[in-house]
Amino acid sequence: MSAYVIDCAKPVEDKIMDIASLEKFLQERIKVSGKAGALGDIVIVTRDKTKITVTANDTTFSKRYLKYLTKKYLKKNNVRDWLRVISSNKDRNIYELRYFNIAENEAEEED
Repeated sequence: MSAYVIDCAKPVEDKIMDIASLEKFLQERIKVSGKAGALGDIVIVTRDKTKITVTANDTTFSKRYLKYLTKKYLKKNNVRDWLRVISSNKDRNIYELRYFNIAENEAEEED
């Protein structure tokens, strides 16, 4: 059994995205045995205030697939240009949604 967390604290606090819509998107799009939306008891998607937890009872569920779906959701909602999905330094089972660091990029372009 594996559990992965998507931490959406910063975008939710800034009201850029709605965490309930991300939860619904994941429930509709996660494929189990080649069928999207048929989660059953194999994959469980839950949320609290700023985090979504995906618990998989099947060993074939990959963390990379969760990142792919999260990026697809960001693109669909036109916030992919400002947010990126990064694995947490503290715990490798957590993805964080962070803003691109635009200030650093502008400084590099001036050099």
